[in-house]
Amino acid sequence: MKRAAVIGWPISHSRSPLIHNYWLRHHGIAGSYERRPVEPQALGHFLRHLADEGLTGCNITIPHKEEALHHLDHVDALARRLGAVNTVWLQDGKSHGTSSDGHGFMASLAASAPNFSVSGSHVLVLGAGGAARAIVGALVDEEAATITIANRTLGRAEALRALGSRTTPVCVVDWPDLPAALPACDLLVNTTALGMAGQAALELDLAPLKPSAVVADIVYTPLETPLLQQAKARGHRVVPGLGMLLHQAATGFELWFGRRPEVTQELYDLVARDIDPDGRS
Repeated sequence: MKRAAVIGWPISHSRSPLIHNYWLRHHGIAGSYERRPVEPQALGHFLRHLADEGLTGCNITIPHKEEALHHLDHVDALARRLGAVNTVWLQDGKSHGTSSDGHGFMASLAASAPNFSVSGSHVLVLGAGGAARAIVGALVDEEAATITIANRTLGRAEALRALGSRTTPVCVVDWPDLPAALPACDLLVNTTALGMAGQAALELDLAPLKPSAVVADIVYTPLETPLLQQAKARGHRVVPGLGMLLHQAATGFELWFGRRPEVTQELYDLVARDIDPDGRS
């Protein structure tokens, strides 16, 4: 029986086990998927001993996505370019890594705002961590006109400039100057933890946004963050974070268990009910 896991610090909030174990049951596959708390100082040892842990692979979440890159035998070109890994699998006794976050975000965007085209659009990304790197990489591949990064630590945002291309430059604004970047924005993406249950709120007035702008948040607890509530009240199309979580998971499942699963409304509703049993989000 194959086993996989999601690792992070902390990890108790992760809904990944619910997703993967649903797919295992749905496809009649003998396997399991669980949470594993891994402290930052233990990450290298854990990844080098996946087989000893009885695992065929794992997902990686906050705060390990960038550091994991340095503890794997092989990292594909996408993950090397992004400088972040979220999916690890064993093959021929060696550990391999890739990033499925960018694909997950783009699939979620297509599902929630099907008529929106990234090509030629101006995108504002909040945050500069591993998920931001993956999303910026995907936006560059889709030939956005410009991508602007805003992060509280300016140096981390500056590091994302290298992901830009000749046709899609990546630029940076200081966090206090964020409101001035909103009027030109076609797509606003929050990749920070601000607005997550238990975290500080994202204090941002969306009044300068054009009516046609799309607002996305990769936070999925709560299902509808204060940012998305504000955007919806203003009439903007919104992209909730749960879709990205579901779509990025499919890559790992296929690598570990040999079957490409589908993201269905039934699965979405299952995870949404687990996050908010009373349906108040």
